[in-house]
Amino acid sequence: MTEEKDILNEENVQDADAAVNEENVQNADAAEEAPQEEQAEEQDPLEKAQAELAEMKNQLLYKAAEFENYRKRTLKERAELILNGGEKVITAILPVLDDMERAIANGSKTEDPQVLREGMELIYQKFVKTLESQGVSKIDTKDADFDTDLHEAVAMVPGMGDDKKGKVIDCLQEGYKLNDKVIRHAKVAVGQ
Repeated sequence: MTEEKDILNEENVQDADAAVNEENVQNADAAEEAPQEEQAEEQDPLEKAQAELAEMKNQLLYKAAEFENYRKRTLKERAELILNGGEKVITAILPVLDDMERAIANGSKTEDPQVLREGMELIYQKFVKTLESQGVSKIDTKDADFDTDLHEAVAMVPGMGDDKKGKVIDCLQEGYKLNDKVIRHAKVAVGQ
């Protein structure tokens, strides 16, 4: 048993000696590297400038590639938006189309015109609400002053009196705005 302890003690001593030697070698290497680092800091200014220039070139190439990818991505997104921009509106209008199809299918089952009229009015009201939810609004023409930004004069009505001069007399076709932008001018008759 004592022999085994002696062998273990010898191995531990050898391991400790090896660790000390390894540490001394590392310290010597570190001591050699310190002057090299000082030399690197005292490097030729031309080499230092060339290294900075190479780094700047790499950054420039990276940024140029990144910008090109951004440009291509935005062009693709814009093309998709143009192609699929109306998807939201079409999706909102489809239920109204379904109601119209049901009304046509059920129209032959009844002879009462009042029932058909009520059904059409309900579909019309639903359609108007759908358009309003999408930002479409009707241009008001009743007793309104003629405004070239909103109205298109298709007729001038003479002899209406001074109180009707420059006012909308009749609306021949409704006009609409989409989010405060006129998408169709109201066609009106104007007092002269």
